[in-house]
Order: sequence, then C-alpha cells, then structure tokens
Amino acid sequence: MGFFDKIKQGLTKTKTKMDAQLTGIFAAYAPGDEEFFEDLEETLILADTGVETTTKAIAQLRKAIELKKLTTGAEVKKEFVQILTRILKVQDTMLLLTTQPSVVLVVGVNGVGKTTTAMAFAKVLGLDTRRVQFTSDTVPSDIIGFSVYDKKEDEFVYKPGAIMTNLLLADEINRTSSKTQSALLEAMEEHKVTVDGKTYALPDPFIVLATQNPVGSAGTTMLPNSQLDRFLIRVSMGYPDHKSSVNILRDRHIDNPLDRAYAVVNKQELLGLVQEVRKIDMRDPVLDYVTTLVEKTRNHPQVALGVSPRGALAVCRMAKAFAYLHGRDFVMPEDVAAIFPDVCAHRLMLNSKARMMEEKPESVLAEILKTTDMPVLKK
Repeated sequence: MGFFDKIKQGLTKTKTKMDAQLTGIFAAYAPGDEEFFEDLEETLILADTGVETTTKAIAQLRKAIELKKLTTGAEVKKEFVQILTRILKVQDTMLLLTTQPSVVLVVGVNGVGKTTTAMAFAKVLGLDTRRVQFTSDTVPSDIIGFSVYDKKEDEFVYKPGAIMTNLLLADEINRTSSKTQSALLEAMEEHKVTVDGKTYALPDPFIVLATQNPVGSAGTTMLPNSQLDRFLIRVSMGYPDHKSSVNILRDRHIDNPLDRAYAVVNKQELLGLVQEVRKIDMRDPVLDYVTTLVEKTRNHPQVALGVSPRGALAVCRMAKAFAYLHGRDFVMPEDVAAIFPDVCAHRLMLNSKARMMEEKPESVLAEILKTTDMPVLKK
C-alpha cells in the first residue's frame, strides 16, 4: 500500500467514526439541551476542527436555532453543515492550492492577516520559501536574478533572484512598478526565467502567494486585467466578526500562534498529490458545463471582458482539486459551481454601466450559476 493510500485509509476510518458520533449527537438533540452543545464542541475539537472555528460555529448555530426556531435534530444538523461550510470556505480554498502548482492573489485591507495567512501556509507545506516586500524601487533583477562577472572564472555567473524557490510570498505586489510586475508574472506563467539570453527553470513545485491592498492608490500600480488573468485564484479577506476578534486577541496575548505551526507534508509528498489530482476524471458533460458558464460571462450584458480560455483551464484545475479533497476520483458539476466564483471573479471586467450601478463580479457570476442548468452525470 502506497503512502497516500495509507493516509486515505486512515482518514476514511476517522471520518466514519466521527460521522457516526456526530449523527448520534444530532439525533439526541432536544430544544434547550445544553449538553448537546457541550458534546458537539468536544467532538469537533477532537476532530481537529480547531478551537476558534468550533467556538464560532457553535455560536452561530445557537443564534440560527433561536432565529429560525429549529426543533428537530435533522434541521439543526442541516443548518450546522451550512454554517461550517461558510466558515471553512477560505481555509478550504487555501487547501486546494496545495494540490497543484499555483499562483494566488490575496486581497484585503491593512492588518486583516493576508501576510500571516500566507506565512502559515508556507510553514505547514515545509517548502523552501522566500518573501519579497515590494516597494517602488524594487527592480526586475531582484526577482528573477542577474548575471555578474566572475573574475576568477573569467565568465559571467548567474545569481538567482528571489523567485528561485518553491514558494514565493510577494507582499503588496501593487506597490512596485509595472516593469517589475511584468517580470514576475511572466516567470509565473512560463515557470522559467531568461537572463542575458540564458533560460533557467524554476523549482518544482512552484507556488506564488501575492498580496494586494485595494485601499489607497498613492504609490501603487494596480495590476491590469491582462495580468490578473494569470492568477489561478483570488481570495478576499475582510474584517473578522466580534467573536473572532476576541479570540485573536486572546490567542496572541502571550505568544504568536504562528510559532507553533509545523510542516505536515514535504516536497516529494506534495508532488505526489499533484500527480494524483491530474488523474482525476473530468467527463464531457462537466467540460461542456464549464464551457457554457465561461461563454455566458463573455455574453453577459454587464460584462465588458469575460473569462478567457486560460480562466476556463483554471476552473478545470481547481474543480479537480476540489473533487480530490472531497474523496472522489471524478469531477461533479457541483465541484465546478463551488470554485467558479473564486477562480473567475478577478477575471471579469464590468462595463461602465455596471460599475455606475456598483455591481460586483461576484453577483454576475452568482446569476450565471443560478440560470445555468447543471448536467446530470450517468453511471
């Protein structure tokens, strides 16, 4: 039995046991029963859901039970699944990136944890990591490297730049010039750099996490749509809610939780995951569904520039990763719908009328998903 087969077998056993335990907890639910919430909290923590996530989910469940007047265990379980799915959405999106070489853009205002999230992601992957804090005086050679004359060898020697690593954290990419941005994005697209006529391949795997602050335009060069299209996915981070803010302050009262993060996978294991994801089956009806969704973005009355063929390929790649993380060896239409907004929102350019009406790309994509019938896969 291979390494990943053993992991899958162990996860399957654990999942089966936890499913049975949770089913029993929800089946025994009775309105006003505090023991139900205590048992649920204990089981979720043992399942490694995380204390902060568990606390937030149970608080939202209490509120939902009160507002919606839920009385049966089945109703409470259905509501809890929806709550947990919403909370874990950003975490699941980051997990998808571990299954393939990726370029991701994290967008958010100051201090919401863009860089911290990226650094935690880098630590748990156990990859060689470099960080570049982009400024107005960052030049292309800082990123891709340069040639320097070696007097002893009587020749020019290539000195690698920051991009020669497995995971590059490009912090505040909008703070540098268009020339430097172009050098970085060209390397990300082609997975190689050319310096003084010589081409050098980038390490494998290769992942770029770039952050961008959308607030404040002084001293910034926002990425144009043609360059945004090179990013596999964009993740937006907003302010945490009140409960989460309190938990953040409590967790950092004594030490930094990031210091306790450790690698859970190595380079060889990650490359093995990449190969497994590439083998995920994607049938013609699903490919037709992706094509239909993409074509609707190009013909939508509020869109000036729709999703490109590169974007359609990105949808397929992310859908495969999504299916793999959910234990399937084939892609379902629901997988495509789940990742479609995060993969395509940054690729849409709305027309002037839509911008005047303060429409968002996410609302356009939601409408397209709602009005497009999902295919039914035959066995």
